[in-house]
Amino acid sequence: MKTTAHSLLAAAILAATASARSIVDNLSFGTGERISPNGRGVPGWSVSAQGHSPQILSDRVVLTPPTPANTRGALWADHSLTSTDWNVDFSFRASGEYQGSGNLQLWLVKDKNAVGQNDLYGVEKFDGLAIVIDQYNNRGGSIRGGSIRGFLNDGGQNFKSHSSLESLAFGHCDYSYRNLGRPSKLSITHDNAGLTVKIDDKNCFSTSRVALPSGYNFGITASTSETPDSFEIYSFAVSTAPNTHTGAPVQAKRADSKPSPPTLQKLSDLPSAPDFLPDTLPETLTSQTEQFADLHNRIQGVTHQIADMYALLATLGHRLDERHQELAASVIQHGSSRDQIGRIDHRVEEVERTVQRILRDVESKDYRMQLSEMREAVESVRGGVSEHLPEKLGQIVRSSSPRHWSLIGVVVGVQIALAAAYVVYKRRRAGAPKKYL
Repeated sequence: MKTTAHSLLAAAILAATASARSIVDNLSFGTGERISPNGRGVPGWSVSAQGHSPQILSDRVVLTPPTPANTRGALWADHSLTSTDWNVDFSFRASGEYQGSGNLQLWLVKDKNAVGQNDLYGVEKFDGLAIVIDQYNNRGGSIRGGSIRGFLNDGGQNFKSHSSLESLAFGHCDYSYRNLGRPSKLSITHDNAGLTVKIDDKNCFSTSRVALPSGYNFGITASTSETPDSFEIYSFAVSTAPNTHTGAPVQAKRADSKPSPPTLQKLSDLPSAPDFLPDTLPETLTSQTEQFADLHNRIQGVTHQIADMYALLATLGHRLDERHQELAASVIQHGSSRDQIGRIDHRVEEVERTVQRILRDVESKDYRMQLSEMREAVESVRGGVSEHLPEKLGQIVRSSSPRHWSLIGVVVGVQIALAAAYVVYKRRRAGAPKKYL
């Protein structure tokens, strides 16, 4: 079996904390060979996301993918921390474009529902601790590389509406966390001396004025904007001092100790059966009863899966038969339409043959003689019109216009008649009897 870099990191964390502290199993993940036994969830943790589906791989959880943008992701422990003397080793990696953006938060709060999938800039009131990893500093400006800052709230401050949120940080340090090509290790220790934060085994900040009670919940949230960063969580190991917790710690094992045999589950007891059983090492099945139970469960699982495949194939076959019958009925019902299509096709073929015949006639005959005769006829008509048209128009004008002497005679006759009429009028008036008053 190959040993991954993540396994070596988890082993180093376990070895470093085993001497004085013990890992709290129900608050930790990534300390073994696999984060998830079935790829569907993280034991002891609730996974949620907005804008994408969270990816739970064998060695990491992708809270925000490199695409799409404007996504959120959250991991919240199902159990509360029952100790005030504890240490967290948190392994993560951030990668993205050169101008990428996003933030990662580690929470320890009284009410995880008050935070949900929000980041520090979107949460309103919460009671607890927030460690923020982003590209902003304590003056509210963006810095090259990034920073790690610590915030506390007792439920009285509304972080979402606060006008100067960066002023509330009680500690910070600069840290270039993006595109390192390796996981970064964030360590947080809380004891009677206060709170200490380290990054890659180097001091980041510490304070003696922080005292957190027990009964709070751990959580991890990440969010991105238009140019997203991908935040991947590799491990989260919570360790406490001896006799300071009520959870079930994973004690350091001796070299000669044998691993306890896994609890074998029947297929009918697994959720959403049929399901696959987790892989089991042969040396863990020591008795014939365990070997038979494991073999029985796996054969039964294969049988159920084959039955499901047969049922699926039968359903598909039934649907194909129904579709075939529908198509056959449609063809029979529209038989007349097929005849009409045939007649139209025949007419189109006749038109094509006629066009081809005309094309052959045009290409085979010489029409130069006909065009020459037509041109001569047009020239003859044009010459006759241009030669005889002016003379004909002159004759028409001369024959249609009145003669000058006739017009003069008419005018003179009219004048003579008017003069004679005037003379007659004068004579009659002069010979008429005169009346006197």
